[in-house]
This record gives sequence, C-alpha cells and structure tokens, in this order.
Amino acid sequence: MIMKPIKYPYSTKLTWTEEHKGKLRCEGKPDLQVACPPEWGGHPNIWSPEDLFIGSVEICTMTTFLWLAEQKNLEFSSYHSEAEGIAQIVDGEFGFPLIEVTVHVTVASEDDAVKVRNIMEEVGKWCLVSKSLKPPVTITTDIIVENE
Repeated sequence: MIMKPIKYPYSTKLTWTEEHKGKLRCEGKPDLQVACPPEWGGHPNIWSPEDLFIGSVEICTMTTFLWLAEQKNLEFSSYHSEAEGIAQIVDGEFGFPLIEVTVHVTVASEDDAVKVRNIMEEVGKWCLVSKSLKPPVTITTDIIVENE
C-alpha cells in the first residue's frame, strides 16, 4: 500500500482541577478525568497517563486490525484483547521495557484464520502508535474457528 504524504494534527487540552487530578479535553469528544496513579500519590479509579499509554497501543492495534481486515475482506464475528506493560527500572531508566497485547479473534473458517494470521503480521508495520514508541510491542493472537 502506498501512503500519500499528508499531515493529521491531533491536539488536547488539560486543566488541573484539584489535588493530583485534571480534566483532559479534545474538541468534539467527552472530557476525561485523569490523575497520576495511586502508586505515585494519585487517585484510584481515574485514568492515569500509564493507563492511557497502554490503552492507546491496544486501541491502535484494534483499529489497525479493523482497517486491514476491511482491506483483505476478512469477516470475523468477534474481537477482544488485553494489553499489559509493566513499568520498571531497566538499565537505570524507569519506563515500559515491553508492551504485550493479546488479541482474540473469532472467525468462521480455517481460511479466515489464515487471513487473521497474515493481518496480525502486518499490524506492527501499520500501527502508528506502536511504531512511534521506544519499547517493543509484541502481539499474540488467539484465533477461534467457530465451524471446525
């Protein structure tokens, strides 16, 4: 696939509200209450930068899969995933050394399962968020074939 040179701007606005909390805004979208996580003196039950970071990888994995599935005429009956990154000190730096996404896709046939495997091999090449990160992203795929 050939990509045309184009720029898409994305912007957010953040306002401190109280304590270690803020409100994240993006034009035309619902506001999101954010805070630092409890382990850093923040608040439970509120989205943290770390949650959003891992979530953005998982969302990009799904939306890239959906885009590629449409391109390849793949029909599937379900998709869900989990993602995990463990923040830790490695070589004197604190960060996420690895992010793991586990994808579960249900398809009707073994032919569709082959398409899923091929698509998942391409996801890493096309997922903008994963490609923009320092840590590697590994994707494990669990394919369920309904009719076999």
